[in-house]
Amino acid sequence: MRVGKNSPNAPSDSDKPKEEIIGNNTYHPGIADIEYDELHVQCPPHTTERKLITKIDWRLIPFLCILYLLAFLDRVNIANAKSFHLVEDLHLKDTEYNTALTMFFVPYIVAEIPSNILMKKFSPRVWLPTCMLGFGIASVCQGLVQNYSGLLATRFFLGLFESGMFPGCFYLISMWYKRSESQKRYSLFFSSTSLAGAFGGLLASAIGKMQGMRGYNGWRWIFILEGSLTGLVAIIFFFIFPSFPEEAKWLTEDERAYIKARLQADQGHNAAERKITLRDVVKVMKDHRIWLGGFMYFGLIVPAYSYAFFAPTIISTYHYDAIQTQLHSVPPWAASFVFSIIMAALSDRLRHRAAFALLPLCLCIAAFATLLKVHNNTPVQYAMLHLVTMGTYSILPITVCWFSMNLGGHHRRAIGTGWQIGFGNIGGIIATFAFLSKDSPEFTKGYAICLGFTCVSGIASALYLISIYSENQRRKRAVRDVGLSEYEKTELGDLNPEFRYMY
Repeated sequence: MRVGKNSPNAPSDSDKPKEEIIGNNTYHPGIADIEYDELHVQCPPHTTERKLITKIDWRLIPFLCILYLLAFLDRVNIANAKSFHLVEDLHLKDTEYNTALTMFFVPYIVAEIPSNILMKKFSPRVWLPTCMLGFGIASVCQGLVQNYSGLLATRFFLGLFESGMFPGCFYLISMWYKRSESQKRYSLFFSSTSLAGAFGGLLASAIGKMQGMRGYNGWRWIFILEGSLTGLVAIIFFFIFPSFPEEAKWLTEDERAYIKARLQADQGHNAAERKITLRDVVKVMKDHRIWLGGFMYFGLIVPAYSYAFFAPTIISTYHYDAIQTQLHSVPPWAASFVFSIIMAALSDRLRHRAAFALLPLCLCIAAFATLLKVHNNTPVQYAMLHLVTMGTYSILPITVCWFSMNLGGHHRRAIGTGWQIGFGNIGGIIATFAFLSKDSPEFTKGYAICLGFTCVSGIASALYLISIYSENQRRKRAVRDVGLSEYEKTELGDLNPEFRYMY
């Protein structure tokens, strides 16, 4: 809302501070028209909230989308590579391919929280491109391995370097945007996984035609070319990647102050300047809602990774050759991208998360239930794969956004998001053994596992909703001002009695 100096809606002189001080930053209202946002935080006089947020969008979201698109592409392109003689060339037996998939998740799970802590220490501009360069090199090395042991080693280092990507990017987004405007950004970022799946299928169908070039089968070229692209982009990102608002040199001092003030009004103080300690970790993990957040994500990761790792394997049972299998893997990913963006836009417009985290689960449940029973109708089976991706990949970003934006302060959010993603990705280990070759072509066991864990996520989300609703009602009835100092409010984060959880 923009108000003029003589407007009847303008604040009186007594209501307008001559100078607003936010932390160590100051800015002056001046005599020009002043804009106040919906939280009544004063905008710098030379811009508006909408212009500033658009500026942030263009300096933040495209970089995160490209980073995670390439990360997810390097993570799951082994599924495409399998269609081009990877198993035969490396002489993999029984469940060795599944074990190689599992190896990725060992460091990926363990290093989630430490990675978030290190990102806060070194800044996203340094930490994330460094990790990106690491997993790009690991991906190239996958294309050069000669045996099973080499594949295990490269998958381990790929998981280690990728561990900070997802929670780090979500954490960074949460430090720039208010809770009511974050979902579209989260979903656009996360939908890069769908684009990676579609892009990976198209790339694999093209690269697969390089079969035999320089003595390499097509699967080697998939790893080498896609990993080289990642490494090149990582080097560029060292010079242009964004960081936290406090470190953004492309914002003026008063713009940084405004961004900090609007987040403080929306979420409370964030204690960005304080280091995270082991005591913080232990204290955060005592909150039962932190555990529910982990199970919300954990239940969805099983079907998400089951599809990502085994979609070409499943689609190949519909009697397509290697190239046709890759091409038929593209439409389900494209459908999930469109559906995710629609769900995110509606969620932000209605300023509501819970319904959009629960209702699309019906698509997943219906799809898996159908796939359990229908084994000889290709059009129906292929259509159900679209529902699987639409349901699973639209809920994942909403679940993480809902949980992370209900965590107040840098330390609680860094630990909480790291835990949610780290614990949740244990589901990836389960997913790697859900679809075994011996169960082909029905894959009854795999579909049953995915159905069960989808229900686990739904139950955890429902319990989380009940918990935050009850807590909000309790705080509403309690005394609002309990005499806490600003430091105590900062330390409490979302446990501050004045904080209200978002549904």
